[in-house]
Amino acid sequence: MPAATPAQAAARLAELPAGERVALVDSRFLGHRHSLRLALTDPRFDSAAVPGALGVQPAARPALATALAALAAGPGAAASGAAGAGAGTTRAAGSTAQARTALAEPGARTAEEGARDPSVDTDTDADTAWSAARPDVLPDVLAGVLDREGRLHRVDLGVLVAAVPEDEAGRAAAVRETGGVDEEAVRLRSAVKARDGFFTTHCVSPYSRYLARWCARRGMTPNQVTTASLLVALIAAGCAATGTRGGFVAAGVLLLASFVLDCTDGQLARYSLQYSTLGAWLDATFDRAKEYAYYAGLALGAARGGDDVWALALGAMVLQTCRHVVDFAFNEANHDATANTSPTAALSGRLDSVGWTVWVRRMIVLPIGERWAMIAVLTAVTTPRITLVVLLVGCALAACYTTAGRVLRSLTRTARRTDRAAQALADLADSGPLAEAVARLARPVAVRLPAFAPPAIALAGAGLLAATAALAPAGSWWVVAAAAVYVLTSGVAVARPLKGALDWLVPPLFRAGEYGTVLALAAVSQVNGALPAAFGLVAAVAYHHYDTVYRIRGGTGAPPRALVRAAGGHEGRALLVAVLAAALAHHTGLVTALTALAAVLAVLVLVESIRFWVRAHLDGAPAVHDESGEPA
Repeated sequence: MPAATPAQAAARLAELPAGERVALVDSRFLGHRHSLRLALTDPRFDSAAVPGALGVQPAARPALATALAALAAGPGAAASGAAGAGAGTTRAAGSTAQARTALAEPGARTAEEGARDPSVDTDTDADTAWSAARPDVLPDVLAGVLDREGRLHRVDLGVLVAAVPEDEAGRAAAVRETGGVDEEAVRLRSAVKARDGFFTTHCVSPYSRYLARWCARRGMTPNQVTTASLLVALIAAGCAATGTRGGFVAAGVLLLASFVLDCTDGQLARYSLQYSTLGAWLDATFDRAKEYAYYAGLALGAARGGDDVWALALGAMVLQTCRHVVDFAFNEANHDATANTSPTAALSGRLDSVGWTVWVRRMIVLPIGERWAMIAVLTAVTTPRITLVVLLVGCALAACYTTAGRVLRSLTRTARRTDRAAQALADLADSGPLAEAVARLARPVAVRLPAFAPPAIALAGAGLLAATAALAPAGSWWVVAAAAVYVLTSGVAVARPLKGALDWLVPPLFRAGEYGTVLALAAVSQVNGALPAAFGLVAAVAYHHYDTVYRIRGGTGAPPRALVRAAGGHEGRALLVAVLAAALAHHTGLVTALTALAAVLAVLVLVESIRFWVRAHLDGAPAVHDESGEPA
């Protein structure tokens, strides 16, 4: 819909349904279509802009309407009403009547089309820089207003072109610059995550980006590719469960194929800008489901050959989950730290300038690409036991490397953690009603303890419980006593806000204590089927903890406290499993009890989680897409 003045643009905006995305594009725009895609169709931002074009999501529509109304009312209103726009917007208000602006669903004019249009008005000599928007380019003026309100994403175009030429010479230059860039090559490069592992970067992404383009041209969505990746991984797990050499070879090949699709879904999202809240959740959740289902497949395959490796499979899942919690807790603790003076971080920055060290350090942490490639190859050429032992050793070394580095960074930096960071750690701790009650009673004492007390107390409680569960004979009630102590230490550890330098260690220590106890009790029981049941129980609880992480990272907050309390909290579950193991020692009822507990928890957390994420998607929650490159 064309609009020649701010008043007309405001009227056109009012005619559009409030729940729709809108775009303002100057009719003289010249540049690449992908420049417009980035500004007008990326769902992650309330509003985004390139020179000559502005895209606005429903959440930012009121701010856009206010800015347009202020411009339409004249210089005085613009100065006072457009969020304190100041002289730049006041100056614009008197001249935007000359602007030729389109308010419509996202569309574009290529440079070639603009060059063929002789009617374009270019009678202004204002500066085109963002810092001084040309007064006759309404999208730029409005972008400046939204930027001052902190609601605008300015697209980094790189070599792409987006311009509103002032004269014939400018238009010719824009056409020449546009033609000198291979737009499709830029889209393909930008489809690949900027920071990733060595195997993914050099062995998968050079080819999977073309698969992503193939999917985009056939109208496929990232969620469909994510689901296909899950199905292929589950088939791989099924092949591994056959216990035959042919099955193991097929499992390795299919696991690699699943990983290629796993890379493709994110690249498709970037290539076609199809980001979504639901997609981010599915991508993260399915990654864990694929890997842990494959561990179970290896254990089932080994059992067919007479080898019981369920303890190794469960140990691999416990270790990998604890590694992830270390990553998440450290990042959340330092997400908005107000200072960073760590010499360790400075050393890491200096090492980044030495190219080969970057790849070595990324490979050491055994990210998902290297990890899955290793698992696939070992599955095809060795046995499940060897595969899981090598995986455990590799993950243990990676965990020691990453955790030691983060501890050093935390000890050598001067930073003040915020209330937001403390709340995120408290949510990740997953404390239940028992720990909450202890925390309330212990708070007057806890505030006087030294800074290192929370992680030290958490380590003591978790270590005591796991060690007792592993060393005590089956059916020992000493484990129940240790679990009672664990309840007390867990409450004291979270009795004050987790703002200390090492307080981010508290959540992973709780995970290690709970998961390690379940593993040890099932192994010590010597009951046939106890370890597979324990595997299912830890998988259900781990899903709950991952779901908490994804909600926090997505800015939607932790699961409701009612759900956490209903699930018992980590300390309540540890105590319950300890009681069950003591009461049902050497009895098949332990398998039934663990299986029932796993089923109840799985239904409880899955139903609420699926309801939450589907509702968030339908309600238009901001899309989140992981571009951090953190190991997965």
